Amino acid sequence: MAAVTPALIKELRERTSAGMSDCKNALVEAEGDLEKAVEVILKKGIVKAASRAGKVAAEGEVATWVSADGKKGVIVEVNCQTDFVARGDDFKTFVRNVVSVAQNLAKGGDLASQTYPGTEKSIDLVRQELVGRIGENIVVRRWDSLEASGPNGVIKDYVHMGGKLAVLLSADAPTADLANAEFLGFVENAAMQVAAMSPLVVDKSQLAQADVDKQREIYVAQMKEEVDAANARIAELKAATDLSPEELAKELKAAESRKGPPEAMWPKVIEGKITKWYTETTLLGQDNVWEPGGGSVDKLRSALGKKLGGELKLNTFVRFGLGEGIEKKTEDLAAEVAKTIGN
Repeated sequence: MAAVTPALIKELRERTSAGMSDCKNALVEAEGDLEKAVEVILKKGIVKAASRAGKVAAEGEVATWVSADGKKGVIVEVNCQTDFVARGDDFKTFVRNVVSVAQNLAKGGDLASQTYPGTEKSIDLVRQELVGRIGENIVVRRWDSLEASGPNGVIKDYVHMGGKLAVLLSADAPTADLANAEFLGFVENAAMQVAAMSPLVVDKSQLAQADVDKQREIYVAQMKEEVDAANARIAELKAATDLSPEELAKELKAAESRKGPPEAMWPKVIEGKITKWYTETTLLGQDNVWEPGGGSVDKLRSALGKKLGGELKLNTFVRFGLGEGIEKKTEDLAAEVAKTIGN
């Protein structure tokens, strides 16, 4: 058995970032063999990772990459538990390397099982080791990619607030001049619009019929509720004894008006509501956010296409908001402090 010297402990700590006592214990367990001690530390890190796997990880970063020719882009969300860790070099390096792997992976591929750069280990194994070293749960939550639709196609990314929100947008230039500044500026602004206004799709043709039907059902239910509420108010007024005839007539008229249009007109009214819903949920239908008073995104798209001599198309997008859909635990700081000091 080789002696467990301070120099060995120091070297093991530098290689693994584990605590001093953990390094000493690992060297004792490995009988002074540095390589075996590294394995011991990593295995213990994996055990720590498993124990932390259930902890909510809703912080982190959404990162993107677009190829130099603009023909392919990827977007990846990696989560951790605190913003402090998200800003750390170890976490950021991990995110960058995961993105570099996603660049060459087919859409829908299992990212976690791919080999981590510079190692023979999977991304998931390196993730577990990082969890053990940092002390927080880390999750490679999701990823996606977009490829240009044709020779005039480009992919544009937009990252907001240092990785809190990111977008990939696929577009087609009106001509073969993919470097046209006005075209690229429009696509960048459209990607920013997706980030800011959260449309569901580019245009209404991409909405599922089931979603449209569901929205109609919602509007019908809302109109029925208005009628029921108005009828209930009318019944209440007719039963009242403290109103003068003039006051009663005034209140009854107001209640009747709250019923809305006659039921025979509902289909037309509902279609009007659906049309307005399209303007709220589709990228092309929304009022643009970068040129006040300029009209809808579609209006600007059409005008710029004509100016440049062809059709400018916005095809599809991917939008990742950091931690969206993750239920975050609300901490009671006072209770936590009291628990820590034993009160």
